[in-house]
Amino acid sequence: MPRFRITLLAFVLTALFGCAVTQAPSAPKDNLSALQDIALTSPLAFDIVKSLTVEVGPRIAGSKGDKRAVAWAQAKFSELGFDKIYTQPVRVRNWERGFADAQVVSPFPQQLVITALGGSIATPDTGITAQVVMFESLTALAAAPLAEVSGKIVFLNTRMQRDRQGRFYGKVVPNRVNGAVAAAKQDALAVIIRSVGTANSRFAHTGVMRYDDAIHKIPAGAISTADADTLEAMLQGEQPVTLAVNMQAKDAGWQTSYNVIGEYTGTTRPDEVVLIGAHLDSWDEGTGALDDGAGVGIVTAAAKLVKETLGQPQRTIRVVLFAAEEIGLMGAYEYVRANKADLPNIILAAESDFGAGKIYQMDTRFADAVRDEPQSLYKRLESLGVKLGNNTTNGGPDVSMLPKYGVPVIALKQDGTYYFDYHHTADDTLDKIDQDDLQQNQAIWALVTGYMANSTFDPRPAEPAQ
Repeated sequence: MPRFRITLLAFVLTALFGCAVTQAPSAPKDNLSALQDIALTSPLAFDIVKSLTVEVGPRIAGSKGDKRAVAWAQAKFSELGFDKIYTQPVRVRNWERGFADAQVVSPFPQQLVITALGGSIATPDTGITAQVVMFESLTALAAAPLAEVSGKIVFLNTRMQRDRQGRFYGKVVPNRVNGAVAAAKQDALAVIIRSVGTANSRFAHTGVMRYDDAIHKIPAGAISTADADTLEAMLQGEQPVTLAVNMQAKDAGWQTSYNVIGEYTGTTRPDEVVLIGAHLDSWDEGTGALDDGAGVGIVTAAAKLVKETLGQPQRTIRVVLFAAEEIGLMGAYEYVRANKADLPNIILAAESDFGAGKIYQMDTRFADAVRDEPQSLYKRLESLGVKLGNNTTNGGPDVSMLPKYGVPVIALKQDGTYYFDYHHTADDTLDKIDQDDLQQNQAIWALVTGYMANSTFDPRPAEPAQ
């Protein structure tokens, strides 16, 4: 074939295939295989959560530990070479747990393991001693005659089952959140609940509770599941059960916490943002390793490994460590309030906040018209045991308010079978993290982040929500 014909044919083929490529999102500028290999073996996520739990420890919102955590996060971002590091102030109500004690006085004296629920008022200095009345649910409590509850201590005894997705948490946690109001409406002196947890242990599970300003406040605590079994057995007998409870929690006033944010600035599309986050605060019983030190380690390491392996990203990678998630998503609300104008620039938002179990599924909330486009990413995740799930997720807790503003979100679903064994307890410590599982999380987060930061794929709706 004459040379000019070969040249012409090559030109035509190049033009044709070039046009075809522009119709689909381009692949990341560098091979994701190297990123996958490195992230599956790197100790970085574990090193980060180890640093947080050892050097800072518990970090309840507004506490001295929380302030140490903010300083730690800024220093860690600097150590890892983030281009931009900044904070956003978040006003929080600080609460201190104080002393807590519970004892069965009669008919069979026994010590119980109890913890105050977050935000609870204190008992009188001398405590409360009264007969206990047990209910299996808030519904049963609400239906009880006033005379059955008035002047007594309410015991809400609802069991929680293990489940990979943690689906039973939502069925049981209303006892913790709303139990004090429901019991106060029935003129109870205090409320205690079976811990919202799945282990049969003597670790009590704390967590936030709420009051209603229109209803008088009563103290609220949780006893361990093993002690709940003991108390239940006593109450099934014929003799009345009397309990003595003394909890000296207190409101420590308003404090300022901070969202801590680190960015690797995009090279060609710096205004387009891939936001990955976790929450920095924890409860004060354990060291917050699973909730949410693991998430902090996973997303921070993922961003660093993308930068280290693929180079400076095309889009900006933004890591947000949210303040005060445990007491009501306070940092997330402040992030939205302070960044309304920037929300349309977020290409993707995601949060890691369910421990360190292996990821098995990715749920999305992408524009339907483009959801099937990133097949190369989906196939890579599938090879790691992660299937594509639904397209209706709200993402993690702190990013759940973003979809209404048109921000695409994903949820990388972790195996939470044993997460609620340790959740909000003194047993939430570093040794509960499996390093192999954590590395699998780190690798998947790095792959998703690397793909989104270096491809042309845009899952935003055509018309952003208002």
